[in-house]
Amino acid sequence: MPFDADHDATAPPPAVRRPRAVRQLPVFAVVGAVSTIAYLGLYVALSPLVGDRTANFTALLVTAVANTAANRRFTFKVRGAAGAARQQVQGLVAFVAGLVLSDGALELVARAAPEASSLVKVSALVAANAAATLLRFVLLRLWVFREPADR
Repeated sequence: MPFDADHDATAPPPAVRRPRAVRQLPVFAVVGAVSTIAYLGLYVALSPLVGDRTANFTALLVTAVANTAANRRFTFKVRGAAGAARQQVQGLVAFVAGLVLSDGALELVARAAPEASSLVKVSALVAANAAATLLRFVLLRLWVFREPADR
């Protein structure tokens, strides 16, 4: 086998690492479902008081911080305080992506149906949140909580 300076001989081959993602997905899905329910609940409660955009921002920010902490512990099995602040800041990048998608969904609804019901708005947010969730898993797995052997 030729020498490859970029290959760490102690790291397991990619085929061995892939199943970890398969094990992480169900846990990530549960954390995401709980976060989505909390997000939508906060959005629905806050929207009449502060408006759609402020409610979206606030609900998404609160749940993004909690989501990153929960994924850190349960999905990616990271314990202790070391790196937690950095990982929360990196998690906020995923928050911004989710905010752009959800604000875009609210804007589309506002333009298409200015008098849209809360159900229509929540449906648009669920669709945007689904796209943001896929992006969030990729960012968390490959960037925020990347294994040292993957770096």
